[in-house]
Amino acid sequence: MSKRVKMVRGSGNVFRDLGFPESEARNLALRSQIMIRIEEFVERSGLTQARAAARLGLTQPRLNALLRGKIGQFSLDALVNTATRAGLQVELRVTSARRGGRSKGEARVSSPEFY
Repeated sequence: MSKRVKMVRGSGNVFRDLGFPESEARNLALRSQIMIRIEEFVERSGLTQARAAARLGLTQPRLNALLRGKIGQFSLDALVNTATRAGLQVELRVTSARRGGRSKGEARVSSPEFY
């Protein structure tokens, strides 16, 4: 016999869906967006982890933690600084919550050539 699986539409924030409080879910989502763009930079650069770490002002073990998704080891502030060293531009936008709604914050991380 097969089990029936109930599908539920996600909220658009995997961390909220996993049960994190709203403020923490938003922070984790912002940090993960920036971490992904830093990882893309490292992959595109073709540099070794050691050279990429030096360019980003990190130690190689710290860069390795970032590339392995160790999100709890990186503050939003540290990630913005690292992204900037990678030549990325980070824009944060914060909007007020509508009555009864959730406040919304988002990060836009882009390479300068996309402007």
